[in-house]
Amino acid sequence: MSDSDTRDRPDALRTPIVAVLGHVDHGKTSLLDTIRGSAVSEGEAGAITQHIGATAVPLDTISGIAGSLVDPDDFDLPGLLFIDTPGHHSFSTLRSRGGALADIAILVVDVNDGFQPQTEEAIDILKRTGTPFVVAANKIDTTPGWNPQDGEPIQVSYESQSDRARERLDENLYEIIGQLSDSGFSADLYWRVQDFQGNIGVVPVSAMTGEGVPDLLTVLMGLSQRYMKDQMAIDVDGPGAGTVLEVKEEKGFGTTLDAVMYDGTIREGDEIVVGGTGDPIVTEVRALLQPKPLAEIRTEKRFERVDAVAAAAGVKIAAPDLAEAMAGAPVRVVRDRDRTAVVADVESELAEIEVETEENGVVVKADTLGSLEAIANALVDAEVPILRAEVGDVAPRDVAVASTAAEAEHQVILGFNVDVLANAERELEEGDVRLFHDDVIYQLVEEYEAFVEERQRAQQETVLDKIVRPARFRILDDHVFRQSDPAVVGVEVLSGTLQNNSYVGGFDGNEFDRVGQLSGIQKQGDDVDEARAGERVSVAIGGPTVGRGIDEGDELWVDVPEKHAKILEQELTDEITADELEALQGFLDNHRRRDPFWGK
Repeated sequence: MSDSDTRDRPDALRTPIVAVLGHVDHGKTSLLDTIRGSAVSEGEAGAITQHIGATAVPLDTISGIAGSLVDPDDFDLPGLLFIDTPGHHSFSTLRSRGGALADIAILVVDVNDGFQPQTEEAIDILKRTGTPFVVAANKIDTTPGWNPQDGEPIQVSYESQSDRARERLDENLYEIIGQLSDSGFSADLYWRVQDFQGNIGVVPVSAMTGEGVPDLLTVLMGLSQRYMKDQMAIDVDGPGAGTVLEVKEEKGFGTTLDAVMYDGTIREGDEIVVGGTGDPIVTEVRALLQPKPLAEIRTEKRFERVDAVAAAAGVKIAAPDLAEAMAGAPVRVVRDRDRTAVVADVESELAEIEVETEENGVVVKADTLGSLEAIANALVDAEVPILRAEVGDVAPRDVAVASTAAEAEHQVILGFNVDVLANAERELEEGDVRLFHDDVIYQLVEEYEAFVEERQRAQQETVLDKIVRPARFRILDDHVFRQSDPAVVGVEVLSGTLQNNSYVGGFDGNEFDRVGQLSGIQKQGDDVDEARAGERVSVAIGGPTVGRGIDEGDELWVDVPEKHAKILEQELTDEITADELEALQGFLDNHRRRDPFWGK
């Protein structure tokens, strides 16, 4: 399956690498556990091989689980290698030469819940990487009235159900097929799919009972054999190529790399080049470690040293100077190649993952290159500019960089799955930089967007407080209470908001004549600061005399300064009422008959 099976064949077919994606709680881990458990229950010695970060299930074991669905004689591929770190951010971390490292993916969808936000994120990542996938419609055993048929192929189990249970399941399955269609994928139940290159197969499964798991393994093997056989051909003896899954401290070995090798072989003593936070790291393999067999996992030494590991396999690499290595970065064995050329190869691969930054924007920190890229894509879609994007924990220099942002809404650090160093925590407490921290990308982006919206709303409210509000009002007949110094008259507000201390006037043809300033508003004998559309109030107007300057029946307007009118029309139309908008539009229309560009 890994090194021992393939080392003697220079042009062997490697194991296809399978990643599992989906929304939280839809059963990704349970499904992997079921596949592993089924393999163990087959009772074959070494039926599954524990790797670092991966589980290898050989073809014979798959055939044992799938029964008549998989005839080993029909397949050249050695089996399947399942990545043990479920979740689509792990998936996007796994890269090989600019593409997804996983050859094929399982998208797990709860048959009752259908598509959820993280399902949409996973779909988006699958689209971006062009990775073929199948949908595991999980939790069919929770269908009301379901009669479990442990470990059976789905069609055998389906035939054993009542009509009512089948109808309920069918409704849920076709809902998922419809959601796939909405996302741009033609899909159907897998046994109805003729062309898997143009259509997505949906496999109903239960991670709890194992129903449909034989079908899922059959579809994965069939797709890999039919469409990916050429991609699986590797030179086993060639220099190894892989991807860092995690950088970990390991007792007795210092900083180590958990990596998945997808090409060639890595050996103890090999010189390797690893992507780091600075320049690529050139170092030498001191030890290669694999987990001990499952029966021995409780022993004190959890790992055993091996001389070499061939693709496809997960391995722990112990070597000096790995402190700056990055999750998601490439690992390359130098061997008989020019070291400079290998370093350049690693640099170019890292350059493909670099996030485009701007002069102004937010600071982004993530746990791996893959999640950094996924966040960057989400922020680009949300039109959020990025000033700096790096892998690693939040450090004081990140706070310092974020604090230089010109706009307060950019004085922000978005942290995904990272810790905050103690001295950075202090600086955050003492300064103005805001930290948003989450382990779900869409929630992280939503939290930031909510913060920006709240700030903008507060700013608009502050601006609105200082803006002269538009209003149109009419002096009522027989409602003159004083002719001058100031004139006091009864008025009806026709539209807008009439505020005290506003300047008012009227249009004479296309010209606006200011007649005076409101010095008081009374409603039913009480002083008020404003009057709204439809209200009748008495107002004091300093400046004019009734009979000279103003008259009963006159229609007057609040004199909105041109700059204020422009802000209202261009920035605050959503913040003012419909009748204020009506008053503003009338005021602008009158002015623009004289000057078409007034207030623009």
